[in-house]
Amino acid sequence: MSSASSLTTSYAGAQTVRHELTFLNVFRVIQALVYVSLAFTPLGLGWPQLGTFNFAGYVTTLYLLFALLSLGLTRRSMGFAKLAVSAALVVDIAAAVLAISAMNDARIGISMMLAVNLCAGALILPLRLSSFFAALATMGILGHTFLEATHGGPGDRDLLEPALFCLAYFAATTLCHVLGRQLRATEALAEQRSTDLANMAQVNELIIRRMKTGVLLVDDANRIHQINESAWMLLGNPGADQRDLGQLAPELSRRLYHWMTSGKLDETATQLADGVPEVVPRFSRLAPNDDSHVLIFLDDTSLLSRRAEELTLTSLGRLSASIAHEIRNPLAAIRYSAQLLAESKSMDSTDQRMVEIINNHCIRLNEIIENILQLSRRERSRPETLDLGNWAQDFVAEYSEGNDLGADSLRVVAAAGAPVAAVADPQQLQQVVWNLVQNALRYGRLPGEPARVMVVTRQGEHGVPILEVIDRGPGIAPKVAAQIFEPFYTTNEYGTGLGLYLARQMSEANQAALEYVRVAGGGSCFRLILTPATSAK
Repeated sequence: MSSASSLTTSYAGAQTVRHELTFLNVFRVIQALVYVSLAFTPLGLGWPQLGTFNFAGYVTTLYLLFALLSLGLTRRSMGFAKLAVSAALVVDIAAAVLAISAMNDARIGISMMLAVNLCAGALILPLRLSSFFAALATMGILGHTFLEATHGGPGDRDLLEPALFCLAYFAATTLCHVLGRQLRATEALAEQRSTDLANMAQVNELIIRRMKTGVLLVDDANRIHQINESAWMLLGNPGADQRDLGQLAPELSRRLYHWMTSGKLDETATQLADGVPEVVPRFSRLAPNDDSHVLIFLDDTSLLSRRAEELTLTSLGRLSASIAHEIRNPLAAIRYSAQLLAESKSMDSTDQRMVEIINNHCIRLNEIIENILQLSRRERSRPETLDLGNWAQDFVAEYSEGNDLGADSLRVVAAAGAPVAAVADPQQLQQVVWNLVQNALRYGRLPGEPARVMVVTRQGEHGVPILEVIDRGPGIAPKVAAQIFEPFYTTNEYGTGLGLYLARQMSEANQAALEYVRVAGGGSCFRLILTPATSAK
């Protein structure tokens, strides 16, 4: 943003110099025309000696040609403006001194016009250079005056007049330089502020457009003037030409009218279109007691519910972790006692069965405690760029080596072509896929048949890396599938109900999405949509 401001400021400064240079060149043309009119009209007949009059015409004509040339080259001289102005001022001073010597009766007017040249140059040139040209003009005017007095012309007049002009040159150039510098600084500051305001307006517009809360601006005719992306989605993705709020969302229009007439807000949730979440509308005037424009905020209740659920689960996780710590020691004592009982030779078969049940439930409770503690002390993800195909090959080899699969099958299906690059924490990704594969081998089998599990890596739309764990089991009923990612939900009496919940939490920590997809013809698919390596960069 600062670089953009500096570019705009330099551009504004160049524009100011260009305008000042154009003014100086236009004035020089007018000045030369005045000189020529004095030299070639009866206005100059009062001046002595015909030869002098002819010299004036010659000088003023050359000066007019120079002025026209300078005006024509204004745009090209922008690259060396200071040099062009300096050279032109030398010509201005020389032409003025020669014109005064040839047309002495016009000395006051010529001296005054020269002051304008010096002041215009002071707006562009540094102070030292401006003072130099003021001194040069002073030497020219005073030199002509002394030379005239030496040759016995009208120079016996008082020297006060040219001396005052010379003092005026210094004062005027200094004042114009200071004013020009202040004006240029003010313009640069104004341009910078304007650029900053424009950038801030763009940032505000981007923030509003990306807000999760829907925002609409409606006038007193019930027409929508502005709408952000969230509001557009919550209204059912209307067309660009649909601007009438009454036709687009009658319930929202009714609530707006009710709020404007009664001042009361209906805070019940409502659905503004089919297939969109319910919202709670809020209204605000742009100015007090002004109903010409009203802001409408649409709060998505599903987001609020999700945030409340996250807060609840966070609190529940902390509470569960503290309880798990308290349960761990008594559980270890129970399990140790059961193991001692199992070693007794005096127990009958019924007692042995009871001890076995105790051990099984102790194992299940210990798994629940471990999962709860893992959830409460979950570490921050450390993402790396992974070749998903190679990673899956290594994972399957490690899992197969560490688990006796027997007749069950676990294999990798990697997409042909370019490697599938993804960004994820390899340790947390391994925990997620380990959980999914373990569930697939345990539950993804038909009665009397071995499990057939595939770990598939491929690229989805727009190059998104995807890892899928697919089995050929009976699948999951739709009613159950809607709840499988909820904590403590399980259909198995020995399950903890935390495996898939933990897998989804770890996936979200790695900017990934874990979802269940039913396989046509039977089976289940857990799809992990990861972050592509190019997006992470």
